Amino acid sequence: MFNKVLIANRGEIAVRVIASVKAAGYHAVAVFSEADENALHVQIADEAVCIGPAQVGQSYLVVENILDAAKKTGADAIHPGYGFLSENAAFAKACADAGIIFIGPSPEAIDLMGNKRIAKSSMIEAGVPCIPGYQGEDQSDATLLREAKDIGYPLMVKAAAGGGGRGMRFQMSEEGLAEAIQSARTEALNAFGSDELILERAVVGGRHIEIQVAADAHGNAIYLGERDCSIQRRHQKVIEEAPSPFVSEGLRQHMGEAAVNAAKSCAYQGVGTVEFLVDADGSFYFLEMNTRLQVEHPVTELITGIDLVDLQLQIASNEPLPFEQDDIELEGHAIEARLYAEDPANGFMPQTGKVLYWKESEGEDLRNDHFMQTGCEISPHYDSMVAKIISWGPTREHARRRLLRSLRETHLLGVTTNKPFLTQILEDERFITGEATTAFIDDATLEKASHAAKPEDSNLALAAVLYLIDEAEEESFEDVVGWSWSNAAGMEKRERLTTAETDDVIGITFDGLDFKATFKDITHEITIHAIEGAQVTATIDGVRRSAQYAIDGTTLWLDASGQTIEIENRTYQPALSDDAAGSGRILANTEGLVIAVAVEVGARVTKGDLLVTIEAMKMEHRLLADGDGVVSEVNAQTGTQVKKGQVMAVLDLDESEEDK
Repeated sequence: MFNKVLIANRGEIAVRVIASVKAAGYHAVAVFSEADENALHVQIADEAVCIGPAQVGQSYLVVENILDAAKKTGADAIHPGYGFLSENAAFAKACADAGIIFIGPSPEAIDLMGNKRIAKSSMIEAGVPCIPGYQGEDQSDATLLREAKDIGYPLMVKAAAGGGGRGMRFQMSEEGLAEAIQSARTEALNAFGSDELILERAVVGGRHIEIQVAADAHGNAIYLGERDCSIQRRHQKVIEEAPSPFVSEGLRQHMGEAAVNAAKSCAYQGVGTVEFLVDADGSFYFLEMNTRLQVEHPVTELITGIDLVDLQLQIASNEPLPFEQDDIELEGHAIEARLYAEDPANGFMPQTGKVLYWKESEGEDLRNDHFMQTGCEISPHYDSMVAKIISWGPTREHARRRLLRSLRETHLLGVTTNKPFLTQILEDERFITGEATTAFIDDATLEKASHAAKPEDSNLALAAVLYLIDEAEEESFEDVVGWSWSNAAGMEKRERLTTAETDDVIGITFDGLDFKATFKDITHEITIHAIEGAQVTATIDGVRRSAQYAIDGTTLWLDASGQTIEIENRTYQPALSDDAAGSGRILANTEGLVIAVAVEVGARVTKGDLLVTIEAMKMEHRLLADGDGVVSEVNAQTGTQVKKGQVMAVLDLDESEEDK
């Protein structure tokens, strides 16, 4: 029995868990870092305790701080969420030693399944199908290189202790394998504290299918259908759905029984996931078992009608499962899209900053799991996923259409997101027909995403009008009406607006609230009907529509006609010089933590050499030399936080490079 549950996590994870904890009648305790003091999960909890600075290594990953928060508040149970310490056996044991119930499996089960090498060996012994590969104890480079020849190519190098694509490398041939092994080791050690690796034959174009399992302390174990998580970028899931459009009833049963067998083999108790890779012929192979709840669990909840967090609470209370396998019925279809703060047009670079405006979508059979609020900060210290938008429908097509509309009606201004990329995927014919595999997000898909940010001319014209209205500094739309009539009609105002893709000078004339914006020898006619908060309603070139916008200084964010654009007003700024590649000034491309400095002052480098590595939002960003020369300045220091655009190093480039 327990009465007060501490949620040892943050963001949308904590918000989602708190909802079920409170609905079940328990008292909810939040923990937060100094960066999350005003976060949504802190506001909705019954109590909250600060556990340290923004860095996860000094707050959310510090077991002693979390246990101290439990002691302060009298929490007698801890839910780890998903991520952070949720699969940390030492944390589960520390909870038990402190007399606190850990809402999850035993430390032994976490240990066994938390290491891909040990887990795979265990699954082979249990008769669960596994991908051919190497998972031995001998971790020498020589052994891995020798085993790779026997396995064949294409080949996957994987961190034994990791997940989420970190410490993972794909090899088409032996060439470069030694470097891939070393790179994977380094990344795995930094991310998971272990440089152990496994090798597996790569299944190209397969399906990533995971089975939801639940097991209690009374020997009962069941599966709750499957999820298709094949659509991934850099081995990170982007779109998930349940059930899979590929899986037949017979395959579902075979995989489900294998998943239950896997759970029973490690005496698992809780709600977890067994992941498989499925070939085109229906052959399936064990990938790993996540002993925690998955980010994508809402799609399972929507098609089964089961609250999985509540089920975790019941199992932790030593109650038997409230249903048997035959009781589980899958109804309809659910699809989830992960909204990330990242820039698809710039290599999906993680983004940070202040949220100027947030509005979630509303509608039948829609669900939004998020921690967003207008005015909150998206920090470089944590994962870049800011929300999950989930839809349900009686058919897959119903769910797809509802999700597409929901995405278009989700508005986040102030930070670039992958929303256009998500809509691109949902509108792709391969996704519509259910044919998307792990090879779906290919170079062509990414190339299309990188060009989707070019703004429509009509949106730039609207932005110019909104800038002009903002310059009037009126407090209400009624005041804008008065301002516009009091100004002389016909006088042209010129605005220079730039985006990552464009640089235009737009001439604007107006008569009342009728505007004409001219550039590229085309005039766009715009009539402003209303401005309410962040929403503007206007007729643009004969079409009436609404858009959302926010202005911060000279920057305007516009969400209109399916585009979210960051626009800069440079009307009163001198023309910027072209700081071309080869300047020798190496700038931080994101806000983050310096984790490695590869050069010293006086070192000679060639173009492409690694200089500095920055970690932001669980990703590494490598800053490379932009020419041949000598390092004259190194301003980066390992362990320090840096801002985007900060000078990390300066090179004295060879004269021939400067000439280029």
